Amino acid sequence: QVQLVESGGGLVQPGGSLRLSCAVSASENIFSTYQMAWYRQAPGKQREVVARITPARTTTYPDSVKGRFTISRDNFKNTVALQMNSLKPEDTAAYYCNAFEVATSRMYWGQGTQVTVSS
Repeated sequence: QVQLVESGGGLVQPGGSLRLSCAVSASENIFSTYQMAWYRQAPGKQREVVARITPARTTTYPDSVKGRFTISRDNFKNTVALQMNSLKPEDTAAYYCNAFEVATSRMYWGQGTQVTVSS
């Protein structure tokens, strides 16, 4: 069973930065084949993707976070990180780590970590 554990959320002032991390319990060879992503969900809103990184390390972002968020992965440590800069109140949400196993189309989720941007 693949498990994802997020960390790094918290309260930050507008304009501040946070770095989220996600540890994945999978073998190194398997983790490197996963497409990884970060999603977020604010109260009353649908869950939305904020960053994706492929096994080839190609990254994609929606316009709402482009230039402010950066996703990265470490295939030796089985971790994926989300560096969030210039945070805005509208970035407040629960952030979830996601792993997509291309070969089987299975998807795995972490338990989420709360990010609150407020003065």
